[in-house]
Amino acid sequence: MKKIIFVLCLLSFAIGNSQTSEKEDKAAILSVMNLQEKAWSNNDLEGFMQGYWKSDSLKFYGSSGLTKGWQQTLDNYKKGYPTKEHSGTLNFTISDISKIEVGSYWVMGEYHLKRSVGDADGVFIIIFKKIDGEWKIVADMSC
Repeated sequence: MKKIIFVLCLLSFAIGNSQTSEKEDKAAILSVMNLQEKAWSNNDLEGFMQGYWKSDSLKFYGSSGLTKGWQQTLDNYKKGYPTKEHSGTLNFTISDISKIEVGSYWVMGEYHLKRSVGDADGVFIIIFKKIDGEWKIVADMSC
């Protein structure tokens, strides 16, 4: 009986420590977004896209409508922002990060592009999901 209780205690401890706190989750999500700002500002669109789920199930909704898939989203970015002059310098202003359920959050905020071809600003809501231990954007609505 003591062995069973000991094993149950170990399992309980292991399960409890395998989950991260909301504070840790939010910090990890902000880290992904910080890397995206840096990559975008270097016109490294492939690097920027590392924050997205590399799947045909990725969804991006913007002024041109719904785009499905990681590659199509990247292709659209490359077409719309072909040079450093077009991509400019990106800064996010985060208004809210809220937990949806274990392993998923939404992030609401603003993006600001400072560019020689004219600045651009807008708002977004993105959904992050923890996939294979990494936080990835699985849905993005930006306008």
